[in-house]
Parts: sequence; structure tokens; C-alpha cells
Amino acid sequence: MGKWISMSWMNRTGLAIAMLMGLGGGAVHAEYPEKPITIIVPFSAGGGTDLTARTVAQFLEAEIGGSVVVVNRPGAGGEIGLTEVATAEPDGYTLGIINTPGIVTIPIERDGQFDISSFDFIAGMVEDPATINTLERSGISSIEELVAAARENPAEITVGTQGVGSAGHISLLLLEQAADVEFRAIPFAGAAPARTALLSGEITATTANLGEALNFAEGNPWNILGVMSPVRSPVDESIPTFAEAGYDIVGGSIRGFGGPAGMPGDVLEKLIAAFERIAENPDFREVAANTNQPLRFIPRDEYVATLERADEIHKQLWAVNPWRE
Repeated sequence: MGKWISMSWMNRTGLAIAMLMGLGGGAVHAEYPEKPITIIVPFSAGGGTDLTARTVAQFLEAEIGGSVVVVNRPGAGGEIGLTEVATAEPDGYTLGIINTPGIVTIPIERDGQFDISSFDFIAGMVEDPATINTLERSGISSIEELVAAARENPAEITVGTQGVGSAGHISLLLLEQAADVEFRAIPFAGAAPARTALLSGEITATTANLGEALNFAEGNPWNILGVMSPVRSPVDESIPTFAEAGYDIVGGSIRGFGGPAGMPGDVLEKLIAAFERIAENPDFREVAANTNQPLRFIPRDEYVATLERADEIHKQLWAVNPWRE
């Protein structure tokens, strides 16, 4: 009998210890983050995506109570960086800034290691319409003049993009289709290298999202020819739309954040709440306004639905007119 009581007591004690250990395991997530969080930018430093990532990282540190490090992984139109995010340990310590259309176009156009199901998405933060830009010395200062130059010189007007299937590349294809002209797309590892190529005379024009273009224009003889949005942007209402020139096209990029699929639920919830608070923070909104980042907060569920719609639209586009180099 005494042996049975002793064993029973030991079993109950062991069970209690196991329960406490289980609670302790749960507390690991409750104290997240316990080490630095990395945000991967799939483009080079200096562009709009990089700027948004670094702005958000600054405020995320304060909201989440830990260090946030931004790392650039440019190349292959964003594929290298997005692959690194998708294949990372899903523990909440590797996040990425995720752009449309690359998140959906890359898996459509070539075999890769991710699709939209490879990520746990957090929120959309910026919606930035596409532009095409030239320098004053080019003699091209309007959408009409750009199209006329392409008609006179088929496939000779060089235009920088951020890689095959990037927002800039897709927007250029839309203009080619609408105006029945052909440009020569030149891929770069991001908007900043394309800007450098334009300034050096290596290319005639470059695509960029509006926020990037406004920043690049500061101190340079820079022409923003037009914006690919339904109406003029409140960020700068002096810039005409492509529709005003007769080309009713809409293009650009939504910049959001996510991590690899399978992150712990409590970690994901903490991140979602932190990003919601960042979006509402007046200091964040002021920094974004001062750096030409057109904010549009998209909550997680709506963000996922938006990406799923973009996936369908671009699959249909690829079936009809596959985009190439």
C-alpha cells in the first residue's frame, strides 16, 4: 500500500512538473521577441521598398519591444529575398516586405520555391502607383512624347525596370499594349540602381513607383511623365495620369509584410496588433508623408484577399500574353 501511495504521489508530481513545463513552453511565445527580428527586403537599398521597410522597422521596435534589423537581398526581380523569407524557420524572427505584383508574378512565370500559400501575411502598409520617368536632357517630357519616340524607334527606347514580372515591368507592358508600341525593358535589382543608370545616361527612361520617383527627383533634372492611377495622386496632384494622355491603365505596387507560413498563432497575433498600431501612429504617418510613402493600411484578411485576386488576374494575363524579358 505504501509503495502504491509513493508511486501515485510520484506520478502526480511528475504530471504537475510536466504541466508546469508545458506552461513554461507557452511562455516562450508570450515573451516574443527574445532575439532580434530580421526584415528581409528583396530589392537593393535606396528604393521605395527599402524605405518602407526601414520606416516600419523603426516603429516596430518600439511597438514590439525588441530589436529589428533590415537586410537587403536583391536579385531576380525579388525572387531571392522572397525565397529566403518563405523558406525561413517560421518562428516570427524572419519577416519580409512583400510587394505586388512580384509575389504572384514570380511563381507564375517560372518555377520557384514559393507561392502565396508559402507565407503568413500580416498587413498591407503602402499602395504606390507606377510612373515612368526621364531626364530633361532626353527631350522627352510627357507621356505623348515617350510614345511618339517609341513609335519612331521600335524596341530601341530603353526603360529600366525592377526585374521581369516586377511592378515596373508589368506597367511598361500595359503601356506597350495600350499604345501599340514596343520598348526595350532593362531589368535592374531595384528602383535605385535603375535611377543611377538613368542619371548616368545608360537608359532613356525608368519605371518607379510614385513615392520613389518623387524622392529621386529631388535635386535632379527629372521628369515624372505620368502616374498609373485612376485619378491624380493626392501626394502630388500636378502629375497627370496616363488616362489623361489616352491610355487608361492602372499599375503599381502594394507593399505589405509577412513571414513564412506556419508561424505560431500568438506570435502572428502580436505582429498583427503591432502593425495596426504602427499604421495609426501619427508620428509614423508624418514620417511617411515627409518621405513620399502613400500609406494605405490593409488589414490581414483584406490583404490576403487582395493578393489572391491579384494572383488570379495575373494568371489570366499570363495565359493570354506571357511577359518576357
